[in-house]
Amino acid sequence: MPPRKIIHIDADSFYASVETREDPSLRELPIAVGGRAASRGVIATCNYQARAFGVRSAMPSSRALQLCPQLVILKPRFELYRAVSAGFHRIFRDYTEVIEPLSLDEAYLDVTDCDQFNGSATLIAQDIRRRIREELRLTVSAGIAPNKFLAKVGSDWDKPDGCFTIAPGQVADFVRELPVSRINGVGAVTAARLEKLGVTTCGDLQQVPLETLVKRFGKYGPRLAELARGVDHRQVQPSRIRKSISVENTYSQDLPTLEQMATRLETILQELHTRFSRIEQQYSPAKRFVKVKFDNFNQTTMEEVIPDSASQWLDRDAYQRLLAAAWQRGERPVRLLGAG
Repeated sequence: MPPRKIIHIDADSFYASVETREDPSLRELPIAVGGRAASRGVIATCNYQARAFGVRSAMPSSRALQLCPQLVILKPRFELYRAVSAGFHRIFRDYTEVIEPLSLDEAYLDVTDCDQFNGSATLIAQDIRRRIREELRLTVSAGIAPNKFLAKVGSDWDKPDGCFTIAPGQVADFVRELPVSRINGVGAVTAARLEKLGVTTCGDLQQVPLETLVKRFGKYGPRLAELARGVDHRQVQPSRIRKSISVENTYSQDLPTLEQMATRLETILQELHTRFSRIEQQYSPAKRFVKVKFDNFNQTTMEEVIPDSASQWLDRDAYQRLLAAAWQRGERPVRLLGAG
């Protein structure tokens, strides 16, 4: 069976780029999209000028302004971003129907059966990038490879506005020098544990016996062993199964008492009910959970299996019990509550 041809498309600083397209006067400024610092907002994304100051996604807006006092923080406009994302997919469908969206600005495409450009996945990716630039006035980066893992590595290899191909015959040499930090799921903690084994590259990881990886990393061990060799059998899935739905809120003032938290949780549960009602014909909930972030930024999650005997998933008393148990882990004021 011939190798698959997978393209991973990733928009460059998507929300910020859309805002710059809408208002070209922002082009030379460090900008971010996110919540206001006064409301304890966080940065959703930022442009490359802002990143030069150390601003990053998920960073508190207050911290971002400390790093870059001239940073322009814009309120998100998700309807606009969804419309632009639909434009991406309109272009994608001219090449393949096998599309797996990961978010508004990111998707996998399987172009194995696409006969345009004589079946060249690299030329297809370049044409997609050209059309997005010309039709939507935005830039995207693309990775082309025989599997999803390497295609995603490739799209990040030459950002922004890059296009990087890893041909089947190049996989072995490419992964040998690839840092293990490039493996999806290998964060700082796992990277540090691997480093203790003398592992910093995928080539190093290839030398570690599978038994050792299973002992140290459990069921993730075999997956690490495969990815270290550039092996990834996952298919591009046009229909992705939703695994969770949640609502959370960060408060401008800490909630000092459990009673206040309980009141705010009721509002969150109402919004959760509204969101779930739109998809409830497709899913049967298995668990419920509450998330709490304390004023010292420590956070905890309490969850429970929904009993088969439960008449409905939205048992407000059950959520309140989870909240009380979660709060007892810190017993201090709370800045964020969530439920799902």
